[in-house]
Amino acid sequence: MLHKFIFDGTRIVLDVHSGAVHEVDELAWEILEKYEQVTEAELIEGTRGRYDPVEVGETLEEIKELEQSGLLFSPDPYRGQYSPRKEIVTKALCLHLAHSCNLGCRYCFAGQGRFGGDEQLMLLETGRAAIDFLIERSAGRKHLEIDFFGGEPLLNFEVLKELVYYGAQRAGERDKVFKFTVTTNALILNRKISQFLNEHDISVVLSLDGRQEVHDRMRPFPGGAGSYEIVSDRIKSFVDSRQNEDYIIRGTYTRHNLDFCNDVLHMADLGFKHLSVEPVVAPEEAPYAIRREDLPMIFSQYEELTRELLRRREAGEPLDFYHFNIDLEGGPCLQKRLTGCGAGHEYLAVAPNGDLYPCHQFVGRSEYLMGNVFNGRVRPDLVDAFRRAHIYNKEGCAGCWAKFYCSGGCHANAEAANGSIYKPHELGCSLARKRLECALYLKLQESRQNYK
Repeated sequence: MLHKFIFDGTRIVLDVHSGAVHEVDELAWEILEKYEQVTEAELIEGTRGRYDPVEVGETLEEIKELEQSGLLFSPDPYRGQYSPRKEIVTKALCLHLAHSCNLGCRYCFAGQGRFGGDEQLMLLETGRAAIDFLIERSAGRKHLEIDFFGGEPLLNFEVLKELVYYGAQRAGERDKVFKFTVTTNALILNRKISQFLNEHDISVVLSLDGRQEVHDRMRPFPGGAGSYEIVSDRIKSFVDSRQNEDYIIRGTYTRHNLDFCNDVLHMADLGFKHLSVEPVVAPEEAPYAIRREDLPMIFSQYEELTRELLRRREAGEPLDFYHFNIDLEGGPCLQKRLTGCGAGHEYLAVAPNGDLYPCHQFVGRSEYLMGNVFNGRVRPDLVDAFRRAHIYNKEGCAGCWAKFYCSGGCHANAEAANGSIYKPHELGCSLARKRLECALYLKLQESRQNYK
């Protein structure tokens, strides 16, 4: 399977099953279009009078050599061969420290942080039980992850702090290593909290939507006042405290700011260099929801962002944009390439009362309640359903050129759009494919610059 596309005059060919990426000229592009449908003689005849016959012959030989080397028209090595691992190993938990929030974000999928219930903070004993649960289900895996989430998790900072200490203690007892991450709106990210996060090497995801008018429109305080000035100042102070490393600024674009490239560049001009701006997750009827007719505008924004990242790299001001990060040499392990995030089996979310769900976007939905950390039991039917939600079982994925990079997309988005984790969200698929094309082009251009 090949995927061919043109970006700013550069012809790019991805051999899907080997992962090889080729930049080709117009002649190779034309030959590859018909290579498997017609004979070599017909290919040569079809170029007569337009290309030098010698050049045509040389191009055909190069294509045949790449094919024989498994770098063009390579077969799918996993289709019909892959099955999920029999052993269930959980490697990460998302701990909902607070079902409460100090912002009133208009697009919040969690209902202002309460996930359809009452305001609640996780007790220390619940967090400790969750850590013990993860250790017991991690089998021989050494490196484990804990994400502190909400609502706003820093509203429960004292419990967060004690859980980091407890995790370090239990890791030492069981020969494990914990990596902690916290996602925060930064409103109460003061010097004391920043110092703790820095001292314990806790990765941080900071929420900022870009330009002030964009951020304030969708991320106001509960009373309606804008939060941009306080949030941007707190984020700036925190990023400075750790020398501009080990963080991500995570924004959301909606139908109200389809020109989101300007928001990415606004944050870059504030001095932030690790950025992610993602499409809103919203019901179709929401006025801010992304619609299919918005795709041309969104695609043009990703293209413009790609060009700007190249310009800034050439100027010695590189930016790290999360969705354009791609590893053409190694990349993620096979399991992750075929199954994605591992929600529902490798990765689980824990509500403040200890209830378990497949991921943070399913929390509070009774049909996806999987168990509880205090009894240690997890519903085997749901675990099995999520384990089997890989690209060879998801509708349309096996024939998609982007399958090894998007891994079938987000289960929660698929379920929200189609009522099934086995039918991907097509709008999300379109966005993922466009981002991947931009990432491939960017990687080729960066390789060319490095070669010079």
